[in-house]
Amino acid sequence: MSTEKLKILLVEDDPNLGTLLQEYLEAKGYETKLGKDGKEGYDLFCKQDYDLILLDVMMPVKDGITLAKEIRMNNKNVPIIFLTAKSMKEDTIEGFNAGGDDYITKPFSMEELLVRIQAVLRRTNKQMSISNEQSNFTLGAYTFNSEKQLLEHNGQQQKLTTKESGLLRLLCVHKNDVLDRNFALKTIWHDDNYFNGRSMDVYIAKLRKYLKDDQKVEIINIHGKGFKLLVNS
Repeated sequence: MSTEKLKILLVEDDPNLGTLLQEYLEAKGYETKLGKDGKEGYDLFCKQDYDLILLDVMMPVKDGITLAKEIRMNNKNVPIIFLTAKSMKEDTIEGFNAGGDDYITKPFSMEELLVRIQAVLRRTNKQMSISNEQSNFTLGAYTFNSEKQLLEHNGQQQKLTTKESGLLRLLCVHKNDVLDRNFALKTIWHDDNYFNGRSMDVYIAKLRKYLKDDQKVEIINIHGKGFKLLVNS
């Protein structure tokens, strides 16, 4: 396994907070570059590749939302976490629409930021590796082929829709682990807005119905986070 440090781009206009965060992240083993405004942040982004980007939302010269959109025009995959003093729902939605993967509201603890960074890195790494995963899964008494979109049980076949199959595959990839709600929405629906969220809940209910004949298999809600596909041996 490579020992090369993960690279983080931090763009924060508060010099005290920026320096504090940079020193903390470097102490935790991340190579961290600091930009003091949106323009400087974009210049740093263009100079090298990063594994994760932290963006303050309210900045002079160029705000974090604008910077995120420019970054997404060049790189669709690098994870972006917004640092925001605002807690209004409209700002978080705007951030996600601009291509953000998560946000954290100031003031926050260093430990919380580190946990968010680690969670987003795990999530995005899984997302990028999904295309390399196998297409056949065993779930208790069920077998599922994601390419054929077929769920089988006792010789009975259930043909799934594209979204049903995509969602079940994500649950399988994260089996016995939490499937983050926003991650699932952005992967399957490409947008984590309220209406898509309600739609996904309907699809989860359908999948539960399809899997009801084996009590060792269940999809549970994880409050405030997402879903977990539990498969007991």
